[in-house]
Amino acid sequence: MPGYAGDEAFAKTVSEMHQGGLTAAFFSIVADSILLGRDEKGIVVSDRKLAPGEAWADCERQLNAFAELAKRERIGLATSALQVQEFSRRGEVAAFLACEGGHGLEGRVERLDDLYARGVRSLQLTHYAQNDLGDLQTLPAVYRGLSAFGRDVVRRMNHLGMVVDVAHASFDTVKATVDITTAPIMLSHTHLQSDTSPHPRLITPEHARLISSSGGVIGAWPSGFANRTLADFVDQTMRLIDVVGVDHVGLGTDMDGNYKPVLSSYLQLPDWLSGLRSKGLSEAEVAKVAGGNALRILGKVLKP
Repeated sequence: MPGYAGDEAFAKTVSEMHQGGLTAAFFSIVADSILLGRDEKGIVVSDRKLAPGEAWADCERQLNAFAELAKRERIGLATSALQVQEFSRRGEVAAFLACEGGHGLEGRVERLDDLYARGVRSLQLTHYAQNDLGDLQTLPAVYRGLSAFGRDVVRRMNHLGMVVDVAHASFDTVKATVDITTAPIMLSHTHLQSDTSPHPRLITPEHARLISSSGGVIGAWPSGFANRTLADFVDQTMRLIDVVGVDHVGLGTDMDGNYKPVLSSYLQLPDWLSGLRSKGLSEAEVAKVAGGNALRILGKVLKP
């Protein structure tokens, strides 16, 4: 990911996960990272074309790097929801491997099987650079939703037991995904649009309800696009809950790739949870948002 601060920053993040009480998280590789840069306004996408095999090779490089990091830190690679408690008892964070963007598939649906064999259990169909799976929020439409290949990918993910993530995907792409999926889907990190935050990465209530209609979960995103303070993030989380219900909201920190985040350390997790309680959520409801909903989806989608 552009702006990667190095292995020491990774170790610091994992340490703060433990201190903040986080027991499980998605750790993502980024399939279009070769094409991404950063400026003062956020992510910049190169218009160059990827060479054949380039994206896949970079995915493999990132997976190998993560495997090495996991050996050094207190991290356990999880492939089922049941393993979370097991890793927690051992003092390890349960890491569910994910991939942002389907660029590494390079038009080959069987590459999903290769990712699955490496432990990847979630694929985000689109990211910042256009690929051949479907349309994204921040670029002009190419496919008017999912491409034919994108539909094949969703079906194969359902068969394998992988979580379909529609972060960055356009409304039409999400609708097409919901229409064909046989499992709940996830929108890992976003927030609702408002008059003061009309950024294209944010979504409408109708868009949000597509996710909940599948039984899925939306990760509340502490991005500077929608928040100025942690108190704002609490309010934005409650807005999501009001729209889709407490059973369909989780936490999507995007910790190492976020724009001016108001939750920049897992040490702030207790403060966010306390803020949700102050808004009237019960302990059981806070537990759902803090991870219970995500674990429910993982339990339904992933194979034991």
